[in-house]
Amino acid sequence: MIAIVKALLAMIPSLVKSRSALHIEILVLRRQLNILSRSPCRARLTNGDRLFFVWLYRLWPGLLRAVTILRPETIVRWHRQGFRAYWRWRCGSSPGRPKITEDLRDLIREISLANPLWGAPRIHGELLKLGIEVAQSTVSQYMVRGRGPRGQTWGTFLRNHARKHFQSPHRLRLRLRQKLSVRHVSSRA
Repeated sequence: MIAIVKALLAMIPSLVKSRSALHIEILVLRRQLNILSRSPCRARLTNGDRLFFVWLYRLWPGLLRAVTILRPETIVRWHRQGFRAYWRWRCGSSPGRPKITEDLRDLIREISLANPLWGAPRIHGELLKLGIEVAQSTVSQYMVRGRGPRGQTWGTFLRNHARKHFQSPHRLRLRLRQKLSVRHVSSRA
């Protein structure tokens, strides 16, 4: 008895609805039956199904009450994604940082090759002096990385200083004698 009363109460809004709204609701229900008959376990939607529901949602927002195999938030999310995709296509720009010209990339590479000890902050400063405004992170992205270490290695340092101080034991003795004699003479005076 309660089920019959509920069914009769559910029919009351359909008496007030316009004919086009009833046709759209019937269209949505038929589409849902087609989707459920295609996949027996779980409703698998194609891109055409998604486009159909989004298109009908634009025509009749009351569609969300008639759809039973989808959550209303899903249809609204598809609609928003389509809206974003449309305007991204329409504007023709890709998201993110704008691309720099090939000439500027070549200039950054050329400067970094000519001055291997310069880092991104120094090259960025030089570009700003030239009137080229580019971010320091962009400069570091397009710099040519050096193959070897940036400065002098320990081996080079020790070789240079060992050659200077410890060339031969005979020269070391001569240097020590000279230093001692200079100190001895200066302490008498």
